[in-house]
Amino acid sequence: MSIPLQSRLPRTYRIKHVKQETEMVRTFTFDGSLGAKPGQFAMVWLPGADEVPMSVACDDGATTRITFFAAGGMTNELAKLRVGDLAGLRGPFGTHYEWERGQHIVLVAGGYGAAPMYFVAKETAMHDCTLDVIVGARSNDHLLYVEELESLPHVSLHLATDDGSAGHKGFGTDILEKLLSSCHRPAAARPIDATSAPRISTRSDNGKCSPIDQIFGCGPEMMLKRISEMCAKYEVTAQLSMERYMKCGYGLCGNCVMDPLGIRICKEGPVVSNEVLLQLTEFGKYYRDDLGKKHSFDAIRKQR
Repeated sequence: MSIPLQSRLPRTYRIKHVKQETEMVRTFTFDGSLGAKPGQFAMVWLPGADEVPMSVACDDGATTRITFFAAGGMTNELAKLRVGDLAGLRGPFGTHYEWERGQHIVLVAGGYGAAPMYFVAKETAMHDCTLDVIVGARSNDHLLYVEELESLPHVSLHLATDDGSAGHKGFGTDILEKLLSSCHRPAAARPIDATSAPRISTRSDNGKCSPIDQIFGCGPEMMLKRISEMCAKYEVTAQLSMERYMKCGYGLCGNCVMDPLGIRICKEGPVVSNEVLLQLTEFGKYYRDDLGKKHSFDAIRKQR
């Protein structure tokens, strides 16, 4: 296996700090580093409860941070832990976001996807990247990592809430659409070579537009589907973080494969390029539970 044995087995880490983000969301900072990169995830294990995958919200080489929503049996038990308690972590697993120094990147986060997006923002800012960060949630009370993102250099923060209690009333993808269309290069001015994608611009600097080099996204799948469609329309490179039910974390069980390519989200993901996502027929249509049964996203929307 390309993943070392010590990463595939759980190891106990002591909780150094607990932050109550919202009524249902907590952030644990563990004393110890997994060596994770932005976009990777860890399997979090609580003996006697369960083990679940969680995105890494930050790894600074000395501590590891996870942010989670207490909504199920295991996460409700995990939320009872306090400073000094132990939990099991293994990883890091999966792919990570990739960028080049000095790029202009738009980050789109929905819900608790703001946590891993903060990790990306923190690392890219250190590489002199210019960032537009879009954070969306149901209401102002559910927005995450706003203060942390505002504290970073080279960041322009955009907020969106369903009820309009903060920032734009609507979805974060509404803001992305405006950013992409505000300085879009007309088709006649695009390069003839199809492999050379046009650069979409949103910022003005001395009257000149600064192009968007990439779009990164993490959040609900229907949000990611919309981002994927927009990036295909405007021909902008995108890397999106997918979520599927994972058991092993390193490509052995096959529970997180996606149709029809059979890519394993724990191994060939969770960060997947838009070129690959556009080939996945189940993207934005359905997902499988722990038994492999398909569930339609349309059915879920109707239930709500």
